[in-house]
Amino acid sequence: MPTPLAAALGSALLLLAGQALAATAYVSNEKDDSISVIDLDSLEVTASLDVGARPRGLALSSDNKLLYICASDSDTVQVMDLATRKIIKELPSGADPEQFALHPNDRWLYISNEDDALVTVVDTQSDQVLAQIQVGVEPEGMAVSPDGKWAVNTSETTNMLHWIDTATQQLVDNTLVDQRPRHVEFSPDGKLLWASAEIGGTVTVVDVASRQVQKVLKFQIKGVHPDKVQPVGVKLTRDGKYAFVALGPANHVAVLDARTYEVLDYLLVGRRVWHLAFTPDEKRLLATNGISGDVSVIDVEGLKVTKSIKVGRYPWGVVVTP
Repeated sequence: MPTPLAAALGSALLLLAGQALAATAYVSNEKDDSISVIDLDSLEVTASLDVGARPRGLALSSDNKLLYICASDSDTVQVMDLATRKIIKELPSGADPEQFALHPNDRWLYISNEDDALVTVVDTQSDQVLAQIQVGVEPEGMAVSPDGKWAVNTSETTNMLHWIDTATQQLVDNTLVDQRPRHVEFSPDGKLLWASAEIGGTVTVVDVASRQVQKVLKFQIKGVHPDKVQPVGVKLTRDGKYAFVALGPANHVAVLDARTYEVLDYLLVGRRVWHLAFTPDEKRLLATNGISGDVSVIDVEGLKVTKSIKVGRYPWGVVVTP
């Protein structure tokens, strides 16, 4: 039979292990130059981390040990070691980085430079710029396909999706979409690309093989003026069942059947919803609400908002570690 001391030590180790395994969300706060850290067991903010000026896009390394941060007004991508929560280096991002996407090789970071109409490709291990690719005016959204073949950028003023062949780092095709495309998201199988258009008020679904438009989705919310329906962030469940779309100043997240494209529901969240992230088990979805300065927690199975978590000023991006 264990001694009281051994039992106490065992309990402490179990507690520490549980804490270590608890999922954690990191939220970028544009106006506070900070990252809010949320414990997803307690659903409370446990820390606020100082970072560069106007942090927006966030991304994780494949092993979840590094957090990449678009510090837009500092004209850099910062790299944070999540074990110490310290910035360990800054990458040559090009001017005004806003969103980015990490290639499956865990090295190539594709960064949209809004002011220069460029996509900068950086090797995160050598810290060298591999390429700068001219795209449309005001590039923002960025995604890399699951197979690593394509990097796709959106240009807000040109209203296009720009297809970059990652083997050559060359722009090879463009797809016209609605006004002010802000975000792109590949389906888990890589066959479809979902692109939100903020001013157009739509989401365009593109067939990746042909790079042709397959479907244009529209949204109508009772009691909300159509001008306020401004889609931004998009997230798709791994099983292909649901698509969630953040509708900006409409203050709702749309829930769609990802196979039939039918709108199933609109979930009321905070003011000016920007971006979305699932917990690792996809049982919950987090939504950042810029103007109300909080994060809404959505129960994916029940399709309902269960909690609002106050963070910093103007939360924008969000990622989750296991």
